[in-house]
Amino acid sequence: MKKLIDYISIYKRKLKYQKTSYSFNGVDLIIDYIFKNKKKGFYLDIGAQHPISNNNTFILFQKGWEGINIDLDKRNIDLFNIARPNDLNLNFAISDSESVVDCFFYHDSSPINTLDKDVSNFQKAKVKEIKKIKTKPLNNILNDLDFQNQIDYMNIDVEGYEDKVLNGFDIKKYKPSVISIEYLDLNLKKLEFKNNDINNLLNSNLYTYFTKNNYYFVNWLHGDLIFVHKDFRD
Repeated sequence: MKKLIDYISIYKRKLKYQKTSYSFNGVDLIIDYIFKNKKKGFYLDIGAQHPISNNNTFILFQKGWEGINIDLDKRNIDLFNIARPNDLNLNFAISDSESVVDCFFYHDSSPINTLDKDVSNFQKAKVKEIKKIKTKPLNNILNDLDFQNQIDYMNIDVEGYEDKVLNGFDIKKYKPSVISIEYLDLNLKKLEFKNNDINNLLNSNLYTYFTKNNYYFVNWLHGDLIFVHKDFRD
């Protein structure tokens, strides 16, 4: 009986310090650790999808952070307005220009809705509907908002449109401290599951883009890359 009581005591102590991850692959726990000393901050989430489930910023929201959440699915933004009414929640599809493009929707609030036809063809799920939607560069949105905040954390999860998001964003002007980005180069799709070909990543245009803009590559989780600006101090 004493051993059982000791075991329960140890288990309770373990639960006390155990954190819950809300993201798909634990990225939020790494981000939370990076900002462990920062109780208040600002996030910018592109492709935010859901305010709680599979979300990289909810753990920061719980700490008292606030920010901007952008998603191409209005149903997702409606959920954000309920769960995070003090955040700015915007229904936009982000690209490098203002245009009208096809969006491939899989199901309600799907995390894999995409503007990229090649990604859509790669997915095993069946497309439910294809809609024409308007795209807008992130710079245009931030300019319209007269945005002045320091971006502590930026998350980009746009199912193959990562390059277009970055091409429409002035990273030197806004200089987010920490950036996580889903890497969906279809030629490297296997790297989401096997981190055994790091050289391909290190030779990629995405890696070159961040290093040229003074970011250090610090982690890689199941296709999500994390970069930290050289001037960042926790």
